[in-house]
Amino acid sequence: MNILVVSGTGTEIGKTIVTAAVAAACAGHRVAVLKPAQTGLEPGEPGDAAEVARLAGSHVTAVELARFPEPLAPATAARRAGMAPVRPYEIAAAAEKLATDHDLVLVEGAGGLLVRFDDDGATLADAARLLAAPVLVVTPAALGTLNSTALTSEALRARGLDCLGVVVGSMPAEPGLAERCNLADLPVAAGAPLLGVVPAGAGSLAPADFRARSASWLAKPLGGNRLPG
Repeated sequence: MNILVVSGTGTEIGKTIVTAAVAAACAGHRVAVLKPAQTGLEPGEPGDAAEVARLAGSHVTAVELARFPEPLAPATAARRAGMAPVRPYEIAAAAEKLATDHDLVLVEGAGGLLVRFDDDGATLADAARLLAAPVLVVTPAALGTLNSTALTSEALRARGLDCLGVVVGSMPAEPGLAERCNLADLPVAAGAPLLGVVPAGAGSLAPADFRARSASWLAKPLGGNRLPG
């Protein structure tokens, strides 16, 4: 697994922190994180790729292809800014170039799997298909996650894409009944294993603590030591 696409069931569910955890768990390897489209930030502000590198460590190369100032879907943000959108072939080309001198390339999407990158309707799924890369689905822990996870996984299967597994992006310290039951039910909804559970607030940890704990949140396929499920 040289290139892994990190997507999710929606926005603000922990994709960046999960990406950072995978990168941190792969310390000792050369890791690149590619953010095709960063929205909602002005030039000079640290974006998601920079946050992954900050948390995960100096072995991570952070790359951002485009930045649009308004916090909108990439296609809408690009159009409103009068800027060229990011195309799937550009994402694939950038990821493949990074893969020539990195052991792992993490491509972090924006929002959910089918958020549009351009006005032709291209999505992160199109880039994953060009790359023939597996997709890691990040999902919330709360009620409703089973439906959104099932829909995302169904969309992947319909496009012939491999769902490597599911990671809960933010697990409450004191989970309720729904969160506890969802841990057992998510693999069924996804048709893929549960490969990680990242605790809520993980992104606020000091980088050294984040790196020390990251492997315990993730299963072996992601570089961790947590038992799947």
